[in-house]
Amino acid sequence: MENKKCTGEQLGRISASEYRSREKRGVAVVLDNVRSAFNVGSVFRSCDAFAVDKLYLCGICAVPPSAEIHKSALGAEASVEWEHCPDTLQLVERLRAEGWTVVSVEQTVRSQMLDSFEPEPGRRYALIFGNEVDGVRQEVVDASDLSLEIPQWGTKHSLNVSVAAGVVLWKFKPERI
Repeated sequence: MENKKCTGEQLGRISASEYRSREKRGVAVVLDNVRSAFNVGSVFRSCDAFAVDKLYLCGICAVPPSAEIHKSALGAEASVEWEHCPDTLQLVERLRAEGWTVVSVEQTVRSQMLDSFEPEPGRRYALIFGNEVDGVRQEVVDASDLSLEIPQWGTKHSLNVSVAAGVVLWKFKPERI
């Protein structure tokens, strides 16, 4: 039997409006001063793939409309709800007040390894990813409920922010939608 690639119709993809109107599942992504519009676009695409409720673009993050975001998002900026917030720390305070568990994806002295973490059913998580050079700002880490770290075994100690977002979002994937 041939192993043919599936068509878009066979994959049963939904429209951007159907995506936006579906029930929220309690996962948000926060970008803390991510400088590359291409990285922002790639995170939009991962957010769409994993049915994230909302993407928050904080500080210097590029925002749609942007040719660079569109190039890597492939239109996900039209499906994923997003909001620009001037200050990540103020957003963290707002999310915590709304009952979200705020998680910095960062290497800290108390970070929990992603492979040993299990999201609690029914809990809402806001996952913060940081700047390509400086990571999540320390004051944002301090205001977070916990830190998650992606285990790595090579010579480098970090991943590209958009790659890290995809890895972590896999852990928070929906069981069924």
